[in-house]
Amino acid sequence: MRIRLLGPTELRAADGRSIPVPGAKRRGVLALLALEFGRCVRVDRFYDLLWDEAPPAQAKAVLQGHVAALRKHLNGTALTLETRSSGYLLNGDAESVDVHRFGALTARAGEEPDSGTAAALFGEALRLWEGAPLADLPDTEQRRALTDRLDRAHEQAVHDWTERLLHIGQGGTALPVLERHLHTEWLQEPTAALLVRCLHQAGRPAEALRLYHRARSGLAAELGLRPGPALQAALAAVLADDRAPADPGGAPGRPEPVDARARPSVLPHPAVGAARPATGSLPRRTPGFVGRAAELDWLDHACGADRPDHALAVVVGAAGAGKTATVVRWAHTAAGGFRDGHLHHDLRGFDPARPSDPAEVLGHFLRALGLAEAEIPEDRARLGALYRALTAERELLVLLDNVRSAADVTELLPAGPRSATVVTSRNTLEDLVVSEGAALLRLEALPEADALGLLAQILGGERLAAEPAAARRLAELCDHLPLALRIAAARLAAQPAWTVGHLVAEVEDERTRLPALDAHGGVSVRSALNLTLRRLPSTAVRLVALLAVPPGPEVDVPTAAALLEAPPGEARRALGTLTAHHLLTETTPGRYGRHDLIRLYGRELLDADPPARRHQALVRLLDYYLAAAMAGACLLQPHLSEFERPVEFPPPVLPDLPDVRSALEWFRAEEPAVRALVAAGTEAGEDDRSWQLAFLANCLYFGAGRLTDRLDCLRHGLSAATRTGDPVAAALMEAATARALSGKRRPAEALVLARRADDRTRDHDGPAQIYTMAVLAVALADHGDLAEARRLSDATVRRLDELGLHQAGATVLSNAATLANLSGDGPTALRHAREARRLLAPHPHATFHLLALADEAHALQLLGRGEESERTWEETVARCRASAARHLEAAVQQRYADFLLGTDRPAAASARLRTALRLYGELGDTGSVAELGARIATIDGELSAQSTQSARSTQGAQTATGIPRAARIGRSARTA
Repeated sequence: MRIRLLGPTELRAADGRSIPVPGAKRRGVLALLALEFGRCVRVDRFYDLLWDEAPPAQAKAVLQGHVAALRKHLNGTALTLETRSSGYLLNGDAESVDVHRFGALTARAGEEPDSGTAAALFGEALRLWEGAPLADLPDTEQRRALTDRLDRAHEQAVHDWTERLLHIGQGGTALPVLERHLHTEWLQEPTAALLVRCLHQAGRPAEALRLYHRARSGLAAELGLRPGPALQAALAAVLADDRAPADPGGAPGRPEPVDARARPSVLPHPAVGAARPATGSLPRRTPGFVGRAAELDWLDHACGADRPDHALAVVVGAAGAGKTATVVRWAHTAAGGFRDGHLHHDLRGFDPARPSDPAEVLGHFLRALGLAEAEIPEDRARLGALYRALTAERELLVLLDNVRSAADVTELLPAGPRSATVVTSRNTLEDLVVSEGAALLRLEALPEADALGLLAQILGGERLAAEPAAARRLAELCDHLPLALRIAAARLAAQPAWTVGHLVAEVEDERTRLPALDAHGGVSVRSALNLTLRRLPSTAVRLVALLAVPPGPEVDVPTAAALLEAPPGEARRALGTLTAHHLLTETTPGRYGRHDLIRLYGRELLDADPPARRHQALVRLLDYYLAAAMAGACLLQPHLSEFERPVEFPPPVLPDLPDVRSALEWFRAEEPAVRALVAAGTEAGEDDRSWQLAFLANCLYFGAGRLTDRLDCLRHGLSAATRTGDPVAAALMEAATARALSGKRRPAEALVLARRADDRTRDHDGPAQIYTMAVLAVALADHGDLAEARRLSDATVRRLDELGLHQAGATVLSNAATLANLSGDGPTALRHAREARRLLAPHPHATFHLLALADEAHALQLLGRGEESERTWEETVARCRASAARHLEAAVQQRYADFLLGTDRPAAASARLRTALRLYGELGDTGSVAELGARIATIDGELSAQSTQSARSTQGAQTATGIPRAARIGRSARTA
């Protein structure tokens, strides 16, 4: 067993298999033990690494759990994880940890007198680095300190290796490594000095001088320093060589920038003048190519006849999107516009065997440009210089297909200004946009018409025309991706007796969709995605699997952080990686969607996990949504904090919800996931979590106006609460469901559930009893028993005083104000409404504050204080609008219209009703839309007739609503 820290943190079995270590904190425990191999690591050091200076109360238990899990991995290996009184110790062979093997190799190399042997040892040590060290650990101060220590050791090893290479005359070998270092740390003077020496030794003195002057200018501009002894000595060595020109080509203070595509001014090259057309061949056109007219026009504009100098276009998209087919299609039509021919190479950037080395591609291109084998140098630097020289005067089209990174492209760009390069990749390659000014085209899925056209090209139009609905469904299930469509069409072509509906039935089943989209010849959606994932960091790969847990169409950074048990920064980087490789799409800033095929692929990855691990991922997600829903719900109804329960897995970060508007916007985006999670939790036996999530979501549903979805979610929650055997849980869910039924105009069912909920609670249930009493009072009023409703409401107010539940008191008093208004008791309604608002003064946009404000306006209307009433109605509407509570605003607009009709202003009332109609339409409340439409028509008809009996007309308009005032208020405004 080996431990890898110089790259993604993981265990490696003896046969080379990677054994992932789940969770950033568990990887942190492993990393610290491995770094301190053979030494006892104190518990407080683990706390610092995992939580900085704020470990949670259960930190010790969490640490013990991680240690126990690591022991299971190490059982039966030469490594032992021992417990000591002050901490833990990892023992065994130190060189089984790549960090310690790196240290041992560099120590041996440093003591080796022979520079060739030493360089080989340094090279072996540097090959152990497979990425940024410890990047997948919690982002704490100690992790950064450990990373800095390792980075310094790596930098020193690179310097020592380069010195040994220079000693044996092979400094050119170090150029790519030094250039990468200097790209990220430009002002590292020792690295710059070594790079100058290596360029000089590689026969590139002009570039060495340019680099020196660039470094000198950078030091002066950024740090106010002159070059130190090492950089000055490197310059002296270049100038002492008679191959070097005295002047690098510019004033000393303003060095000429290095141009990777510029033709070198030194070093004679064979056959530079023997220009003839390139003999490289384009791949054949993809048969049955359909659509992409806009994309082909874009390529014409970017790289066609009117292209800019040094044209570079990058076409990116998901695996199977048709990038190569599109670019090759365009290239065949555009190739005649390039005087000196074209070059093409598939770099196999995501090939599991081995991507093409740019040096190999350079050799391939030089042969295509007419050089004999004997004329092609072995040295990579000379290959690049020769390629630039040969392409400097030519007009070439260069196609670089299936590129993995921007670094693989820069050496292959032709130097001639009239040449054009087109690159395809699954990666976004944004570095090329920044460094080379590339134009970027993202290839999306095909439009439906083109997707059907592609199927028709392979199957024939008649076969599709016989089943148009099935054909559209098949295209939809293939996510309109060309690869999936071609595989589906190939399967149907091979089975002429099948109907399109036969394949749709197979593909529609999520369990068989990916296997169905397999051509059984090595080409499949799954294999294409496998190639992409092989080149991604382990955290990003793990996230692909975990994103199969959220049932909604989109996720955000907090959701990903909860799934990964990682800080938001790490989750954001993983989401960014998946987006860059087109496995996700950033639909809006911070929110990410994915195709169904990618979701199903992630589910396959997740299904490979043990059941317990899959279940824990669901539990973490439920706990995240519980915490987030509680944060949002308490903004709308602060008294819900009395029902808060701590979650088992506190999420690393919650969504930023500073106010009611942001809470409702978050919920509108997340509602499909919340509803599906309540059902999924119920199916998985997580009844407690499911009913709590449904209960908290209830007020968010009302605020967002999602009344139909609300009832569906609450029914699942009620089922879960009933199964817990907890009478309080069942009572809360019955009461919440009763309110939702009232909102759907089913008062009889609502009353049955409200009575049942009230019967379940007892005096010692406190807030739960208050909640069920308040719901029953509103249900009674909605059912027409106003006297009994007021009696119960008064009893609830008295019970509140006994318990001292002030926040819940605002809710009860607001309801009591409504019931008093319905009874025509203006003074009592005004008193209750103002007391409710006083209790909710810190929460001016809370739901019951807004309802109390509407009740106050109504009470003032009853008391004949019309001007005050109208100002209060206006304020209520403004606050509803400010908080984006569209459903509540629609209900308030209706009540405001009643006020305006009562003051003989039918035109103003009609305008308010039209606003309510629009809001209900946006919310999909067809019942309210129909009723308001009829009411508006009646008012407008009477206005157009200009009736002389305005008082009777206004009264008629009010009566024409067909909804008793009590019912209307109970249904629309009192179902929160």
